[in-house]
Amino acid sequence: MKIDSYSFGSLVVDGKMYVSDVIIYPGRVDPSWWRKEGHRLQIADLADVLTAKPQILIVGTGYSGMMVVPKETENFIRSQGIDIHVATTGRAVELFNAMQGKKTVIAALHITC
Repeated sequence: MKIDSYSFGSLVVDGKMYVSDVIIYPGRVDPSWWRKEGHRLQIADLADVLTAKPQILIVGTGYSGMMVVPKETENFIRSQGIDIHVATTGRAVELFNAMQGKKTVIAALHITC
């Protein structure tokens, strides 16, 4: 999958536009990603990602980076053998596209703030 474009509140993946936060899995997009505490990422918010067992998880923290990823969440992801990259969503999009075809990558992207 390829992210064609990203701007505040809008993301285009393989030609389809999304206007809500998404998780991009190999071969599909979940456009209904919702976090328990909105701007604080918890392990429970990534249950389906953990089940999918990617090699890499890219977390987009929003246009301005307002979503917080606590160290305990990052540490838990790593303890599951998953490499995690946390960045503003613009940078996360670049990372996701650059890593396609190299390893199993999932992106969890907050597309506003």
